Amino acid sequence: MAEFDNNNRGNLFKNDKKLEDRHPDMNGSINIEGTEYWISGWKKVSKAGSGFISLSVRPKQDQASKPSAPAKKPKAADGWDDLDF
Repeated sequence: MAEFDNNNRGNLFKNDKKLEDRHPDMNGSINIEGTEYWISGWKKVSKAGSGFISLSVRPKQDQASKPSAPAKKPKAADGWDDLDF
């Protein structure tokens, strides 16, 4: 059986630990050409009213250990009611 190739693939999940508006709505990881990165996403609405996701990536080795904070329900972003997390 062939092994699954995770190269150039990633995942985003709902951020259950979002405490402030500036925290990402989604986070996960992505593999780009064999290098692992953390990926964060924020739900936003353009001036024209269209919903989109703004992304940020950083190498996994840059991630420092942080203590876990209690989860708080995130606020829903306008224009994203149809994107059910």
